[in-house]
Amino acid sequence: MNKAPDLKGLDILVFENDYPSLKQIEGDLKSIGADVYTADTFSQAVGILHQTHIEVIIAAIDLVDEQCIEVIKEYKTQYPEALFYVLADQEYASVESSQESVRLVIDDYIKKPLDIIRFAGMVETSTGRPETAGTSLTVIDPLVAKVKPYFIFRSPAMRRTLNNLPQISASEQTVLITGETGTGKELIARAIHVLSRRSSGPFVPVNCGAVPESLIEGELFGHEKGAFTGAVRTRKGKFEMADKGTLFLDEIGDMPLNLQVRLLRVLEQGNEYRVGGETPVPINVRVIAASNVDLHKAVEDGLFRDDLYYRLNVLRLNLPPLRERVEDVPLLAVHFLERAFAEMGWPKPYPSLSQETIYLLERCRWKGNVRELRNIMTRIATLLPQNTGRIFPFHILPYIDEAGMIMPQTDEESGKDGVFIPLGTQLSDVEKMLINKTLKHTSGNKTKAASLLGISLRNLRRKLNK
Repeated sequence: MNKAPDLKGLDILVFENDYPSLKQIEGDLKSIGADVYTADTFSQAVGILHQTHIEVIIAAIDLVDEQCIEVIKEYKTQYPEALFYVLADQEYASVESSQESVRLVIDDYIKKPLDIIRFAGMVETSTGRPETAGTSLTVIDPLVAKVKPYFIFRSPAMRRTLNNLPQISASEQTVLITGETGTGKELIARAIHVLSRRSSGPFVPVNCGAVPESLIEGELFGHEKGAFTGAVRTRKGKFEMADKGTLFLDEIGDMPLNLQVRLLRVLEQGNEYRVGGETPVPINVRVIAASNVDLHKAVEDGLFRDDLYYRLNVLRLNLPPLRERVEDVPLLAVHFLERAFAEMGWPKPYPSLSQETIYLLERCRWKGNVRELRNIMTRIATLLPQNTGRIFPFHILPYIDEAGMIMPQTDEESGKDGVFIPLGTQLSDVEKMLINKTLKHTSGNKTKAASLLGISLRNLRRKLNK
């Protein structure tokens, strides 16, 4: 069960001239223990900063101008641990300024309406309240430390999937790896090879869907000299090239039916015949196959041989899509981003991802999975303006919006048609939250708010003046 957010004793200034929004944020922050100061004018905000040691500043984007930035910059010079968040609209609009100081002052952009649970988590992480979990990679077995260059994860979904990876690797049995496009099937196959007793032998990959049907037989099994026009010499196939190692047959579901029969015979008998050959060639190869289609359904549809399916499906690994292993998105995003910066020759330290940017990445559909994430992070790194210190949501939105990648928010997330109340909230605070939310919904119209709440206008005013 997740721990309830707690910002007890934290001094927070909210600078917002939209009164319903200001009161809503104030009520939400107070409900989780923060000491809240509010200002709806620039002079009020400056006065509070001069009189009080504020630890977190939230300012609405339409109030953040050059004058405001200079004040915040001066304040953070005095209190470098202070956090400055810009409360932006639905599009995470950027502050219009050419000054580099703007990028150095802002810690992150947060979206209206404020998600108090997520915001509290951001602040807790940034201030070390509570102590946050480390970012070390999950290691499910000492042997797996050898293959960390191949895959990065810390999610329970991947831990469950790879829990038996050392035992699978140590076996000589065939392995079938399934999963959507871009989930890393070849990387897992390489990891199995590295952990196996065949690690000193070759790893030979073949994409069965990329080789024309007329050529794939010769590609796998080779041919004898004179076997057909143009065969001027004997040529080894991939099976022979993978001798004492591992043959990885990717997209096995695309293999023609007539060739499936021959592959089954090779797996059963342990030898092969080159095209045009009459002498069997012994093979010493471990086969790992992969598919992004449901092979069981392909068997039912008559597109894949059932006997070959059962022969391949001895040991099985089904890789979860990235949207089911959201915990891995930040690790992978940072990994791909830093790799792209290194390849481009950027000087360290590299630009970092803001927490709100990470949140956006976690909400993406990732239909292309890890491969799609890698491509987008490479694109961002390539097109990022020079001297950027931190990557904010508006930096990445052009690349993820264009593909409709962001998943729609739930009513709870978007703040529509309801109020989210954390467990343990006192009834008096629940009432405040409901009143503030209703006022926001009615754009500050107290008569409408009172009607929606089922109380008199006089009663509503009395509650607001408490």
